[in-house]
Amino acid sequence: MLENVIFLVFGMISTALLLNLWRLIKGPSLPDRILALDTMYINSIALIILYGLLMGSPLYFEAALLIAMLGFVSTVAVCKFLLRGDIIE
Repeated sequence: MLENVIFLVFGMISTALLLNLWRLIKGPSLPDRILALDTMYINSIALIILYGLLMGSPLYFEAALLIAMLGFVSTVAVCKFLLRGDIIE
């Protein structure tokens, strides 16, 4: 039964990724696009964790943690660039 639920959630998160991609391409403003990209990071982390649960391997959890750290740092860097025009002062 757990496998059926995992496949259902795979479909839901994949749909959310497609909707985020649509917002990233068509977003009315730049902050909307940044938020869509940040949400895509979160959804990809959820997909990787679900795949790790399905395969039963802890390696995928480490990959998800790495993507989470890179996503946070890149979001902060892009926001800082938009506010100040420079990343490193």
